Amino acid sequence: MKKDNLPHNHHQIFENKSEAIPKTKDFQTVADIFKQLGDGSRIRIFWLLCHCEECVINLSSLVDMSSPAVSHHLRQLKIAGLIVSRRHGKEVYYKAAETEQAQLLHHIIEQMIRITCPSAEEEPPGSSGMSRQEELICTIHDQLTSHLDRRYTIEELSRQYLINTASLKKVFKEVYGLPIAAYMKEFRIQKAMELLEQTAESISAIASKVGYETQGKFTNAFKDCVQMTPSCYRKQCRARQNLHSGRQENPRDGKTDSRKYP
Repeated sequence: MKKDNLPHNHHQIFENKSEAIPKTKDFQTVADIFKQLGDGSRIRIFWLLCHCEECVINLSSLVDMSSPAVSHHLRQLKIAGLIVSRRHGKEVYYKAAETEQAQLLHHIIEQMIRITCPSAEEEPPGSSGMSRQEELICTIHDQLTSHLDRRYTIEELSRQYLINTASLKKVFKEVYGLPIAAYMKEFRIQKAMELLEQTAESISAIASKVGYETQGKFTNAFKDCVQMTPSCYRKQCRARQNLHSGRQENPRDGKTDSRKYP
């Protein structure tokens, strides 16, 4: 097959016009995205939404702009596919899209103007060896495990700690080995096992203490993790404790005396 050779052969990578050179339309997405870089306020709003999910009113306060002006920038960013929105009641919340294009633009912005990302600050000299992002995840972990009676959403934690939801989920799994929901389920059940064994609290009270609205939901989760109901687990624990208390050591010869003492 005859090649459509270039007029001049300079031995470059594209030796003929039939090489797989992307068409202009293939670059249009890139052009549309980079149009957003023509306005500093718009870039600033996009950067904020890379680290939190917010409504128009709060964004207006953060960037000191009117709500209509912020809404205009949000429309442009959404058309470009860089942000997404969700409605909760009468309020609409915005955040950066979890796409490769949005993440790359986020990275480019910070590299070009040397901004320190709130969710990925560089590790300072002499630190503990953990990145700023990992330290943030540890703080989030401590908050979650210290308040088992409360259910935090990913979006709520994202807004509180200025970390985008994708990074929060990704780094949490890297640090603790499980997704947040799976980890917290196991942590809650482990704490419930301790309470069942060490206290006389009712099962419904324990269920509430470890974050379950009803005893039924708690029982289902417990059976899923432990393969038995909470009441069966407590009976087994008491049986072991009674067996242990009934086997005391005879001080005369060091042998175990299996007789029960009052």
